[in-house]
Order: sequence, then C-alpha cells, then structure tokens
Amino acid sequence: HVQLVESGGGSVQAGGSLRLSCAASRYTYSTYCMAWFRQAPGKEREGVARMFLGSTDAWYAESVKGRFTISINHAKQTLYLQMNSLKPDDTATYYCAADDVDPTCEMVPRAYNYWGQGTQVTVS
Repeated sequence: HVQLVESGGGSVQAGGSLRLSCAASRYTYSTYCMAWFRQAPGKEREGVARMFLGSTDAWYAESVKGRFTISINHAKQTLYLQMNSLKPDDTATYYCAADDVDPTCEMVPRAYNYWGQGTQVTVS
C-alpha cells in the first residue's frame, strides 16, 4: 500500500509561484506513474500533470503548459509540481496520485488507485 502526503500549498497573489511536494511512503514494484490533479469548488477533479516513473516525459493540461513543471526525485520518492505565473483560475485543492494498475496512466481520476489528502492553493 502506498501512502502519499502533499505539502506546499498556500495563498499567493496572481503571478506568484508555489512548489507542491508529494512524499510517497514507497513505490510498489509496479507503480507506473504519478500525477497531479486539482479540484475547484463545484467542479470535477481534473488532471494537471503526469510523469511515468521510467521516463522523463511529462504530460500537462493545456491550461498549465509553460507555467507548471512536474518532476520526481526518485531517491526521496517525492513528486513535485512547480507552479509559476499563477492565476486565480488555478485556485483549487491539489492532489497527487499514483497508479500501479493501469499502465496507460490515463489522466482520469478512476485510473489512479492511490491518492494524497490534498493541499489547498489559493490565488488572488
């Protein structure tokens, strides 16, 4: 069982930056990918960024391309999301997720079987 713990959220003015971290208790032998999702009040949870553990390739939602960067420190088993040029529309609870079931790592919540507790990001 993988436990994920996010940190790094907070309140920031538009144009500012935040870095989110997600510490994994361990990788399972078959963890395929880790990702960030977000959910704003009254909206569905949406995918933000994803990395396959065996690759440096990353996927980003169109709304965050060029502003957000996902990365992994394998030694620390920690996933990061560097968020720059933040906008009010980025306000949401951000969740990290891990998938050791679906090797395609489809960017929908149902494809991920491990989730963190979420961290709030507020941009004003």
